[in-house]
Amino acid sequence: MDRSPAAGTAAEPVISLRGGTAVLGGRRVLRGVDLTVRRGEVVALLGANGSGKSTTVRAVVGQVPLTDGDLELFGTPLRRFREWRRVGYVPQRTTASGGVPATVREVVSAGRLSRNRIGPLRKADRAAVTRALELVGMAGRAGDPVEVLSGGQHQRVLIARALASAPELLIMDEPMAGVDLASQEVLAGTLREQVAAGTTVLLVLHELGALEPLIDRAVVLRDGCVVHDGPPPPATGQHALPGHDHVHPHTGADAETIRTGLLT
Repeated sequence: MDRSPAAGTAAEPVISLRGGTAVLGGRRVLRGVDLTVRRGEVVALLGANGSGKSTTVRAVVGQVPLTDGDLELFGTPLRRFREWRRVGYVPQRTTASGGVPATVREVVSAGRLSRNRIGPLRKADRAAVTRALELVGMAGRAGDPVEVLSGGQHQRVLIARALASAPELLIMDEPMAGVDLASQEVLAGTLREQVAAGTTVLLVLHELGALEPLIDRAVVLRDGCVVHDGPPPPATGQHALPGHDHVHPHTGADAETIRTGLLT
C-alpha cells in the first residue's frame, strides 16, 4: 500500500529497537530483536504463539524491561521518553472495564488522561471521545455499562480509548483475536481511516486477514528472533502447509511464501 513519502525508507523512525533482549520468568523470551517502524508505516508483527510478539510490543511501551539492547521512541531513548500522549496502546485480551463498573464513555474518556493530568474534561476532550466512539461504531452505546458488551464491542471500546488521545503511533496487540466478523469489519475500517490520516501503526497479528491490504511490512518472529522482515507474504506454496519448518532465509519471490508456515 503506497503512502509515500511518509512510508518511504527516508522517513524517520518512530520505533527503533536494536538487539532487544528480554527475560521473563527466568527464560529468555527475546533474543536480540531488531525492529524499526518508520513514520507513516503499518507494520505487522507475526509469529506463532510464544514467539515473542506480545513481549516485543510490551517492551516498546515500557511494560517489559529489556535486559540488553537499545530502544528509542520518536528518536528519544525509552528511559527519557515522556510524551506518552503520542502513543496509543491496545493490549491483548483485556476487558474494557478492568473489573470496575464504568460506562463506555467513561472508559474511552480515560484515553484523554495523557493529555490532561488534572481537572475535568474540556470541550476538546469530550469532542475527541465522541469522535473515537464514532470511529468504532459505538457512539450509540456511550452510556451503556461495559460489562454488558460482547467481546467484539469490548475490543472496539479499547481501541476507541487508544484513539481518543489522537496518537501518532498506534500499537495494537492481536486486535482481531476472538472478535466477531461484524466487529472485525468495523475495526478494519477504523484502522484504514487512521492509516489514511498518517498514523503510524504496529500490529501484533496471528494472521493478516482483513488487515492485509493495509500492511506495508511484516516482521516475523520465531523463538524470540526475527526470521523475516519485508513484504507481507501471502500464504501460498509449500510454506503454507501446516508444520512447515522455516529456518532458511528468503528473498524476492521466495519471501512471498513464508507467512503461514511461520504462524503455525
